[in-house]
Amino acid sequence: MVDINALKYDDNGLIPAIVTDAETGAVLMLAYMNATSLQISIDEGRTCFWSRSRKTLWRKGETSGNVQHIQSIRTDCDKDTLVVTVKRDGPACHTGADSCFFEYIYGDNAEYFTLDSLYRVVEDRKVNRKAGSYTTYLFEKGLDKILKKLGEESTEVIIAGKAGDKAETVYEIADLAYHVMVLMADMGIRPEEVMKELASRHVVDNKTKQEKMT
Repeated sequence: MVDINALKYDDNGLIPAIVTDAETGAVLMLAYMNATSLQISIDEGRTCFWSRSRKTLWRKGETSGNVQHIQSIRTDCDKDTLVVTVKRDGPACHTGADSCFFEYIYGDNAEYFTLDSLYRVVEDRKVNRKAGSYTTYLFEKGLDKILKKLGEESTEVIIAGKAGDKAETVYEIADLAYHVMVLMADMGIRPEEVMKELASRHVVDNKTKQEKMT
């Protein structure tokens, strides 16, 4: 374990802190800590930074509710940078995005996309009904319409799979996954609830539902 006093702070007594998501490994944000905010973070188990613009301490989520619960804090070989791994209660970015790093200069933005980020967009459409949005349309039509679409998309997956068409099956699974997300948001089911249920079943090696014998 490294003593926080052994870290290499800059001339202003600050050290950059890269915040990453404990579940996905995604980089969420870059902020700065001083010895005081780092000690507060350790003591409270939630991120506390130093605001360079306001010249004051700030606890992430203090006003927004988007608290970051610290799982670990590591430093690099030079001891001049921190990586803070967190479980978060909400988006990291003030824009509402999961991560502050969503503007691409080069490369494929598909690597940033996650089912969790999709769920957050769907969930937002439930509250903020954007005109012309298909997701808004589904929420306005209600549960019966959502369930009808789920049935249709499930059938499309079966047809594509039976035909052995991999590309078409991927396409239809994506449609099905999206509509499942809409149902989840409509019913207030969080992705972590589904993950917890799957984890409890050990679904890879153990059969969880017995088929009826006829």
